[in-house]
Amino acid sequence: MVKILIADDHEVVRFAIRQILEVRKNWEVVAEASDGKDAVAKAIETQPDVCIVDYFLPMMNGVEATRQILAHVPRSEILIFTVHDNERLVQDLLHAGARGYLLKSDAKAHLIEAIAALASHRPFFTKKIGEVALDLARPERVMSAITGRERSVVQLIAERRSNKEVARSLEITLKTVETHRATIMRKLQITSSADLVRYAVRNNLVEA
Repeated sequence: MVKILIADDHEVVRFAIRQILEVRKNWEVVAEASDGKDAVAKAIETQPDVCIVDYFLPMMNGVEATRQILAHVPRSEILIFTVHDNERLVQDLLHAGARGYLLKSDAKAHLIEAIAALASHRPFFTKKIGEVALDLARPERVMSAITGRERSVVQLIAERRSNKEVARSLEITLKTVETHRATIMRKLQITSSADLVRYAVRNNLVEA
């Protein structure tokens, strides 16, 4: 039996995915989550084989949720499910430990294939995303300005979360949040939360 968790903040998307998957023999959707924190909690509770995780989750983005799910349920495989083929997102998911990436526009053609691959502990990328992943693996690649953890902090700030809420979501100390925030603003050469929000929107860290 392949146990599957679906994490997406749109109920209609979760319903559609469930309808596609549950016709497969020996596949069962054991949990659904509408935000990143809930996804982590339900993964710990249900121990899924595969987690389908939307990048744009409230409370905690898909990459941070991936990091925390794998910390607690290392045998799970993560499929990032998103509308964006952003190079930085691919970079973040690889560093977080996800081994699958599927655009929502490709779901009809590739979702079953992706789940089957991950359930067998094989990575899954469509051709376009696979080329990006290979390019990122080249040693001469320069890392983006801010780290994956720092982008998680930016997303939560852009969602109007307080420093205390960011600390709780990411399971880090308030001092660490403040350090991350100062480092981010220095790296990006910005001076206000409004600038951070604009950066997050421009770089697809939050939905406009």
